[in-house]
Amino acid sequence: MPHALQVTTRTTLGRRAKHTHDDGQVPGVVYGFGVQPQSIKVGRADFRNIYRAAGTSSLIDLTIDGGSPVKALIQEVQVHPISMQPYHIDLRQIRMDQELIMKVPLNFVGESPAVKTLAGTLVHPITEVKVKCLPADLPHGLDIDLSTLKTFDDVITVGTLAVPKGVTIVDDADITLAVVVAPLTDEQLKKMEDENKSADVTAIKTEAEEKKSAEEAKKAEEAKAAAASK
Repeated sequence: MPHALQVTTRTTLGRRAKHTHDDGQVPGVVYGFGVQPQSIKVGRADFRNIYRAAGTSSLIDLTIDGGSPVKALIQEVQVHPISMQPYHIDLRQIRMDQELIMKVPLNFVGESPAVKTLAGTLVHPITEVKVKCLPADLPHGLDIDLSTLKTFDDVITVGTLAVPKGVTIVDDADITLAVVVAPLTDEQLKKMEDENKSADVTAIKTEAEEKKSAEEAKKAEEAKAAAASK
């Protein structure tokens, strides 16, 4: 189902744009292929709904002032630090015949046998990858099947990730996307505990030495001041 968003042009700019927020609208700008940058506004609830569904990696049919729809992407969303509501948006109009390089999210699905039966810990340091494709082929996200991680030696990398036809991953093929690490042994746990204790003792000693040095310096200053006053 295509994502559609209707916006209107905005004439209130600069500091006066605060009134747009007060009216339940989010200010923004549309730019990109074949258009001059154009200030727009959109209902906050309407934008939240489309942003939740499309994110930044799905095409939307953008209509400005009731005109003909154009293809666009949500390029950037600024969020208010307190209310966490969208505060300003950037929409980028695109060419359908020109390849894009975009980041798309990774969806981790299924369950790893190495986690379920071997008590390992799943590690997935990367949450998105960069892809290159025509706009019509742009995936909303890429699924990673965790059921392939049967042992601690199994690794899912960029190079092993299945992608739709017409999509190429730009990132290095050797980047690890998911792996399961073995639980720590009793010996490893004891070693970590000993190291932590040693670090705590060292910190206490250092703090005591600093305190002693400060007291000695203070006494020296007092003695010097007393000698100078005689």
